[in-house]
Amino acid sequence: MNGNHYDVAIIGGGVVGASIAFQLAKRQFRVIVLEKERVAGQASSAAGGMLGAQSEFSNESPLLPLALKSRAMFPSIAEELKEMTGIDIGLVQKGMLKVAVTDEEREALQRHYEFWKKFDGSARWLTIHEATEMEPNVSCDLKGVMYLPNDGQVSASDLSVAFAKASIVYGAEWREYTEVVNFLKEGKTYLLYTNHGTMAADAIVIAAGAWSAQILERTGISIPMYPVKGECLFVKTERPLVQATVFAKNGCYIVPKKENKLLIGATSTPNTFDKKVSVQGIKRLLEQAQQLIPSIRHAEWEKAWTGIRPQTGDGLPYIGVHPEYERVWIATGHYRNGILLSPITGVLVADLIEGKGSGEIDLAPFSVTRNSHVTHL
Repeated sequence: MNGNHYDVAIIGGGVVGASIAFQLAKRQFRVIVLEKERVAGQASSAAGGMLGAQSEFSNESPLLPLALKSRAMFPSIAEELKEMTGIDIGLVQKGMLKVAVTDEEREALQRHYEFWKKFDGSARWLTIHEATEMEPNVSCDLKGVMYLPNDGQVSASDLSVAFAKASIVYGAEWREYTEVVNFLKEGKTYLLYTNHGTMAADAIVIAAGAWSAQILERTGISIPMYPVKGECLFVKTERPLVQATVFAKNGCYIVPKKENKLLIGATSTPNTFDKKVSVQGIKRLLEQAQQLIPSIRHAEWEKAWTGIRPQTGDGLPYIGVHPEYERVWIATGHYRNGILLSPITGVLVADLIEGKGSGEIDLAPFSVTRNSHVTHL
């Protein structure tokens, strides 16, 4: 068993699990990551990669400090990962246009702007003329536009793979197509039973995204977490249409990627793990995208795909210790902010495992036992 005994076993090889593995291996923990499919094979590779620390929040939230701190980490993370792995995570810091297409949305967007105006002077309310001067291909029929210069984007899949490869450079071990069937406590050690044998670890991190609830049920607790299917698509244009990300209040976003590709997302269908791409979903996205950038109608079709996001009952992720199992940590439920929050989550979980605590960040709002909906099975 000695060859299969680790300091920490991480269940889940998405961007959150990879970030945690990176931080732990960097601190010389002996780490193994167990992923039932491929590294970043689910939501982490399907995401748009937006770093929407301001675009996602229009009122006070316990997530705000984490989102802002995590966004600020990306320039140094990008440089470090590039140096270690050769992977360019595609960090683009050209801002985001948050837009309204109806009068009702405009009122909501103005409230969103007023909220950020109090905290961050960089947020700007643009006239339609200013918006079209900045991005000439954006529709002149928009009802309202807020510019957030500090919200950027990355390549979600490249970030996830770079975290994984960097963790390997530091000594972490990865096992793909290895599903954890169960784990049991034996003395001070946990035995993990997988479809490829048994291994032992002193600590466990459950970071399996939308599938985390199923794993937690095996430990005797049920949490209010559910999958949300999101459909996205790629189109390609002859020349760049926009520099900034365009994000509508109705949920449609257009993210400019390399090679003149535009990532358009995302639908939202709760309570399903079905990954089929629907005609209805893609039709709605294309209609919404053309409303934002009319010349998209001339773009060349590339492909469409789905991702399964992990959502919680109150919209906050779970970051903390298991309520009954010591040295079992939980990092899941990041919904559509997994890419944005991955750097800070990796640091926080590594600090907790190392015994440092969470510093000035209050993790009580992210505790597994924060509400009465957690039930013991």
